[in-house]
Amino acid sequence: MWQDEVNKVALGIRRRVFEHTIKNNGGYLSQACSSADFLATLYVKTMNLGPSIAPPIPPPFAGPPNANNPNSFTGAGYHGPKSDELDRFFISPAHYALVIYAALVETGRMAPEGLAMFNQDGGSVEMIGAEHSPGMEVTTGSLAQGLSMAAGVALAIKLKQEAKRVWVFLSDGELQEGQTWEAFQVIRHYNLNNLAIIVDVNGQQCDGAMESVLSLGNAADKLAAFGADVIEVDGHDIEAVQKAGEMRPESSALVILAKTNPYQGMDYLQKRWPRLHYVRFKSQEEARALEVAIRKQLY
Repeated sequence: MWQDEVNKVALGIRRRVFEHTIKNNGGYLSQACSSADFLATLYVKTMNLGPSIAPPIPPPFAGPPNANNPNSFTGAGYHGPKSDELDRFFISPAHYALVIYAALVETGRMAPEGLAMFNQDGGSVEMIGAEHSPGMEVTTGSLAQGLSMAAGVALAIKLKQEAKRVWVFLSDGELQEGQTWEAFQVIRHYNLNNLAIIVDVNGQQCDGAMESVLSLGNAADKLAAFGADVIEVDGHDIEAVQKAGEMRPESSALVILAKTNPYQGMDYLQKRWPRLHYVRFKSQEEARALEVAIRKQLY
């Protein structure tokens, strides 16, 4: 059953990010809590990706792409080769990189040794993903740049009359950014119905709860007003995510608002809410208490 595989991958993502956070005294832990289920669903069931064509162990950074650097590369190959039929997948919130790397490992697209290279000098497994990082195709952070670039690719695919889709992963904080809404205007103007967007609506950002920093209001209504076909789902309900991902609007982009819990599977983190964007520990005792509590849930 695909559901069993999705649940296995989602648990593996959470475990790997948790272990990294404990080992390194910090990490983007809540992002694994909120996004693991729907990302596992996308990778295992929803998206039509080919097998990885990238090195299982990521190579060192070879310099930025330019006309004089033939050795530069992107991380797109971890999502398979480019073809007329296979989907493309763009990761817009670059700070989710650790979660993406864990997903690549759990789906057999990257070796576990690659995750151990995280944030090392001279490496490509960046803390904030860039175009050369595994799974990444473009550099997206500052937030909200990914959708614009993915829309350009979707337009090119539409003009070439290819059947594949372009998938984009956004964070809800990117809906606070003006460039996102400019992109949605372009998407509607060109009727980019080959574009599918999933948003991690976990309600938090680096400065705290989104409602206290800059409320989004009714995001679904706003997106619909900009021409998107919007579906709201429980981001931890993998069957609901899969069903939403099967939708193919006739003339507009699909936006899946995946409402999630930033301490899903790690209830001990709730006491830190809303300071969950990056989990650090003030003492060894604090780290040990969190480790003991969360291991009971994850193992």
